[in-house]
Amino acid sequence: MSAIEQLISRLGYQFKDIHLLKKALRHRSVSSDNNERLEFIGDSVLGMVIAIELYKCYPEATEGELSRMRAALVNGDILAEIAQELELGEYLQLGAGEQKTGGKKRRSILADAVEALLGAIYLESGTDACWQCVTRWYKSRIDELSLEKETPKDAKSRLQEWLQARQLPLPEYTAKQSGQAHALTFEITCRVKGLSHETNGVSTSRRRAEQIAANKYLGLLND
Repeated sequence: MSAIEQLISRLGYQFKDIHLLKKALRHRSVSSDNNERLEFIGDSVLGMVIAIELYKCYPEATEGELSRMRAALVNGDILAEIAQELELGEYLQLGAGEQKTGGKKRRSILADAVEALLGAIYLESGTDACWQCVTRWYKSRIDELSLEKETPKDAKSRLQEWLQARQLPLPEYTAKQSGQAHALTFEITCRVKGLSHETNGVSTSRRRAEQIAANKYLGLLND
């Protein structure tokens, strides 16, 4: 069995177009023909599938509880774990610089690749095929969730709740981006009107940069 056939076996999905599979594993450091657009689709599909699965599995859960459980499942750390279980790192196509700095083990790159794979599967075979993959990869994680114990909240949610509890304005996130279209870097600044604090988060993903900035802001408030 070839290496690519082993990967397909672990994914649980048979790609018809191997070029599409390879594109899903191609980082932006390689070329402008990379996996970022597929990642965009996969992110949306993953959120929808997890939301509906949680809705079905936890009929007594409130909207807030469902949102917290989804946040506990749809995040970079969990996606990176899934990538490691699928051994995606060995199949990633990275530029020379990323390879030298350990890009095949970088959690953000691994997480993005999982979402890109889902985007590719969706484009090739639609929602049902994605659903089967997501439920296979996430089954044990969904089963382990419990309404009795608090599920982790992301930094932006925790910051918003901290401010609301004190009747303070919600945080404002402003963005600057740099780099070429295929290699963008986002710098997010987090501010709260009436407070003197200001924090920055930098990442190749705007969403992650916002989380970094929010987490730093929480750190200042807690100090």
